[in-house]
Amino acid sequence: LFRSRLRQPPSQGWKTFLRNHTDGVASMDLLVIPTISFRLLYGFLILQHRRRVIVWIGVTAHPSAEWIARQLTEAYAWAQAPQYVIRDRDRVYGDLFIRRLRAMGIRDQPIAPRSPWQNGHTERLIGSIRRGCLDHVVVFGEQHLRQLLGSYQRYYNDARTHLSLNKDAPVSRAVQAVGRVMAVPHIGGLHHQYVRI
Repeated sequence: LFRSRLRQPPSQGWKTFLRNHTDGVASMDLLVIPTISFRLLYGFLILQHRRRVIVWIGVTAHPSAEWIARQLTEAYAWAQAPQYVIRDRDRVYGDLFIRRLRAMGIRDQPIAPRSPWQNGHTERLIGSIRRGCLDHVVVFGEQHLRQLLGSYQRYYNDARTHLSLNKDAPVSRAVQAVGRVMAVPHIGGLHHQYVRI
């Protein structure tokens, strides 16, 4: 006689986890940017998944667990901290960073090794920043990069539309139906937003 095994329902997959917890999920990653003098700078991003809002952008020449923990604290000092943070397994996220997450009540969700697709929203954002901004300018230094990324953050959150948001920007805005169309430059004229006045 063969005894039939009771099948348990499959565990929640990664995509299902992200879909079920979108309201409380943020992700973070570092991007490397060379300057005109071939010095490497690092940009640190925090992206809120619900509306794809860039919550924080930081710039440094020497990322460390202490610096990243401070960036996380500054990003959520006055705002509601997410329930989960998705990140890669970079060594820069050390014990100090993990302790800070726990102290803020955030659950850490590192992705599997060599699986950048599990942090797809942030990886896509980094590609957009490169294609939409950094590929068109030469970075002179840390302050210049901070200004560029801050300008891109304002453009991305306030003006750039997303299909996943029904062609709305992460910071929602009203549809303008009446008025003369005017181009508003962003990132020093690299991109434009067309509004009615």
